Amino acid sequence: MQRKILTISAFFLIAGLLKAQDTSAISARVSELSDALSSTNETIAEMKSTLDALKKIKLSGYIQAQFQATNGSGGWNGSSTSAPTAVGSYSGGAFPKDVSSRFSVRRGRLKATYDNELTQYVIQIDVTQSGVSIKDAYVKLTEPWKKWISLTAGVFDRPFGFEISYSSSNRESPERSRMFQILFPGERDLGMKIEINPTTGTLSVFNLKAGLFNGTGIANEVDNKKDFIGRLGVSLPFDDINLAIDGGFSLYSGAVRSNSKYIYSKIFNVDSSTSNIGKYFDRTYYGLDVQLYYDIPVIGGFSIRGEVIKGQQPGTQASSSFYNPGTTSTPLFKRNFLGYYLCYVQNIGLKNQFVLKYDVYEPNIDGSSKNIGVSGNYMGLGDIKFTTLGVGWIYHWDANIKFTTYYEIVTNDEVNQGTTSTTFAPYKTDIKDNVFTFRIQYKF
Repeated sequence: MQRKILTISAFFLIAGLLKAQDTSAISARVSELSDALSSTNETIAEMKSTLDALKKIKLSGYIQAQFQATNGSGGWNGSSTSAPTAVGSYSGGAFPKDVSSRFSVRRGRLKATYDNELTQYVIQIDVTQSGVSIKDAYVKLTEPWKKWISLTAGVFDRPFGFEISYSSSNRESPERSRMFQILFPGERDLGMKIEINPTTGTLSVFNLKAGLFNGTGIANEVDNKKDFIGRLGVSLPFDDINLAIDGGFSLYSGAVRSNSKYIYSKIFNVDSSTSNIGKYFDRTYYGLDVQLYYDIPVIGGFSIRGEVIKGQQPGTQASSSFYNPGTTSTPLFKRNFLGYYLCYVQNIGLKNQFVLKYDVYEPNIDGSSKNIGVSGNYMGLGDIKFTTLGVGWIYHWDANIKFTTYYEIVTNDEVNQGTTSTTFAPYKTDIKDNVFTFRIQYKF
């Protein structure tokens, strides 16, 4: 009997020990699983944080591959004479001498945006056969209360008119109007602007963009003056009749320093006072733009857009483009100019668009091109008036690809027929500078 009791006791003792060991192992295993779960939670939290940051990054871009041909033999009617900037800057650049057709990448853009709701970081580069350049590099801050007011600083579009800020990926014509290419080369500038966009109430139809800029484009500052650029816009929707009208008034108020004592104005006036060296001269533009959008049932919507700019532009004798004397003492020519364009776009169905555009740039409204080459006046190549008529067809292959076929008829006013100058002689008639463009664009 005693032996049975000892056997039973030993059995329960061994069972207890085994149970204690199992409990300890289970407890250890549970602890291991808990640690692993905690580690997994930390990893998931880190991944979520990373994904949240990545969701704020947006990549976009487009490439424009194109073929162009001119009706001249290159070098502007086969002449070795340099064309004025008004010509050379147009349609993606002048054709080199002896070149009448070419393939090129007109634009190859890649844009990165980090959007943190009230703050934005934006950088955009352009990659073409000419190299890599910066197009945008700015920071944007928005006030957190109404979210109506924002501040932008860096390199970005000048807030003037409509066509400057109208993206090249959406624009129906291959290039901006001649006046914008001359007055605002590169479209962008270094500066800071305030933008006000009310979203509710009576003021919601208005918007304001205004800022201070170097006035030199994407280049280093060359003087102590800053240029003011601003646009007051209005948007009037008439949804009940499928009509919308937008527009705005723009102002550019800047100054250009002269390194020369020679200041030319009008046609015959010249001021050669030494006090002109280091003196500042006005660079002032007044702009008005209007856009009308109307949707025609069955056929499709159409738009009519127009802009006119008038003002004073300092330049050189050969060019009415931006005057930047640098370290040279190039004489300054003050010109009162006028430029305008009218563009009609008709949608045909969902994939096709017809485009008709007419633009004029008259760099000197105080004199006619026929005064150029006349003895006794100081007009030069920079005073020639140009008119362009563009006709095009756009086909949208899908959401990413569109084809553009466009033909520009470019006409210059003729200079004085009696001139014997070899510089002006090619412009005694209309130079051959019409341009045909076939472009394929991929956008994402």
